[in-house]
Amino acid sequence: MEQNRVQAILTLDMEKIPANFQEIIKHEQEVVAKWKEEGILESLFLRQGRNGAVLIFKGVDEEKVIELMMKLPLYPLRKSVEYYGLIKQF
Repeated sequence: MEQNRVQAILTLDMEKIPANFQEIIKHEQEVVAKWKEEGILESLFLRQGRNGAVLIFKGVDEEKVIELMMKLPLYPLRKSVEYYGLIKQF
């Protein structure tokens, strides 16, 4: 049986970007690599406008995804985060 997914759409507030942004990005990449290794992050897409990302989680519910997203190094720079429960068809 296929697991359902939760999509999180992170939009950054580009006016909050600090001078050490590249350092934050490096830490962010470490966090999402760990999630990928643990099997809870299926996909990560950077948005074309470079103002955020779309993350697809599997095997965790929306409550857990919200908790995980709050731990991201970029989370304090957010403008918004939207969550959508998804049912994978193929």
